[in-house]
Amino acid sequence: MRLLFIICLLFLASCAKEQNNRPVIVASIEPIRYFTEAMVDTLFRVVSMVPQGSSPESYDPTPRQLTTLADSKAFLGVGYIGYETAWHDRLKANAPQVPFFNLSEEVELIKAEHHHHGHEGHHHVHGVEVEPHTWTSPRTAMNIVRNITNALCQIDGVHTAIYQQRADSLLQHLQQIDQQLTEQFASDSTNKAFLIYHPSLSYLARDYGLQQLCIEEEGREPSAAHLKELIDRCRREGVRTIFIQPEFDRKHAEAIAQEIGDVEVVEINPLAYQWEEELMRIIHNL
Repeated sequence: MRLLFIICLLFLASCAKEQNNRPVIVASIEPIRYFTEAMVDTLFRVVSMVPQGSSPESYDPTPRQLTTLADSKAFLGVGYIGYETAWHDRLKANAPQVPFFNLSEEVELIKAEHHHHGHEGHHHVHGVEVEPHTWTSPRTAMNIVRNITNALCQIDGVHTAIYQQRADSLLQHLQQIDQQLTEQFASDSTNKAFLIYHPSLSYLARDYGLQQLCIEEEGREPSAAHLKELIDRCRREGVRTIFIQPEFDRKHAEAIAQEIGDVEVVEINPLAYQWEEELMRIIHNL
């Protein structure tokens, strides 16, 4: 029995060592790590720059993360999210030999309605402010998967056939989800408006004909006038769901829900690693 235990320990130690010896890819956020891991399996170790529970709008990478980035094979970024734009020059200067990939290329970008202030920075493309949450819709996720595939084929030409094959099956799966949601929302005659604290479901709303209303006012706490206007609008639009993300305060969402009545406040996490599970939970609550 003791010998078996020692063999198990040695096996686990060798697995851990093998994992640590794998070349590293740095993903900007957890959902990007999710898609990348589905593509690379055991060929790379994928680490996320923004840990679960932190906001990518205001995150500051640690010295240890900067070292990991400098030793990595690539940085896979969302493209326009807060810390990426605020830290872009410093990250590149710290890791000059590491290729940086913008995974939102070829995504039909939404011009941001809300101006994000402070550390989050502005997400500008040719002078136009951009809504950065491009990973939250199955349709835009397909673009992201194609961009991850291109990035992997560039940094590792040896396994291109594997990446193409995995991309094909992942894209097929995302197409099925897209079709399912398209049919579901087309046949659903109920009102499609929902309220959310921070506008992180803009691409999901656009792609499936939903209406996203925001508690946050131009990236800041809402004023009393804005809250009153929102309550009236929620009543008019028949809002039944209020989404709140873990990094934001629930108090305004709960006050609005109490004021309207018959409204559910649901905590969601568009930054969760389990992208599909979280998407399905959001859809279920809608």
